[in-house]
Amino acid sequence: MLANYLIGLREGLEAALIVTILIAYVVKINRRDVLPRIWLGVGLAVLLALGIGALLTYGTYGLSFTAQETIGGVLSIVATGLVTWMVFWMLRTARDLKGHLQGHIDKHLVGAGLVLVAFLAVGREGIETALFLWAAVQATGATTMPLLGAALGIVTAVALGWLIYAGMLKINLSKFFTYTGAILIVVAAGVLSYGVHDLQEAGILPGLHALAFNVSAAVPPDSWYGTLLKGTLNFSPATTWLEMFAWLAYALPTLTLFIKKSRDGRPSMRPAPAAPTSPAPAPVVAH
Repeated sequence: MLANYLIGLREGLEAALIVTILIAYVVKINRRDVLPRIWLGVGLAVLLALGIGALLTYGTYGLSFTAQETIGGVLSIVATGLVTWMVFWMLRTARDLKGHLQGHIDKHLVGAGLVLVAFLAVGREGIETALFLWAAVQATGATTMPLLGAALGIVTAVALGWLIYAGMLKINLSKFFTYTGAILIVVAAGVLSYGVHDLQEAGILPGLHALAFNVSAAVPPDSWYGTLLKGTLNFSPATTWLEMFAWLAYALPTLTLFIKKSRDGRPSMRPAPAAPTSPAPAPVVAH
């Protein structure tokens, strides 16, 4: 539930910030007449995300076990790729998200372009959320808790977005997206590992019975701490060698690169070098 709350909070806050910036800017330039277009784009994006979630949930019914495992494995890998792209994109964009969006608004004030701007900006977050949540539900085998966690995260994000718009709250967005991005990379590694397991179950990848470790006796899957580890990190007490390799091959280099880029993007704390001073003019001696 915690991981899904974080997904809902992060993706929801990105969408809330985008909507907040769009609304604040058109109000500032006295173009309240285009507000319905923004809300239309937001509404279409929400419907798209819900539709994709419903398709993923009910579209696999009636398929064979092999087909379901294959689809689950492929979509888990796709979800991992989308989340990875998202955390790096936001790491790069968070510092100038406002200017980035305002430039798009200025270009699309006339016609239906503003609907498309809001739809694409919010829809991207919605698609990522739907896909990642579906992968998390598949991995844990539960439905209620992941969806409840995500819903609470989205509600929190909407409340934070309203407080930011009202000027009652200020958040260091760069730090927020850096910390949550690092956590989501670890969560995505678990989703990738589970996707590999699905493909092993389908017979597409080998090594289903070659276990790297089995700690089911110490961490029973049905225990509260086993459920917690499964729900937050997609940890499996019985992990195959291929699952473990996929987790390490993704998590270690991705997290290292993310930390490096987050540090490279920080403003330098060193004092600026003093400007060179020209030598003082020689004293004029009167003769």
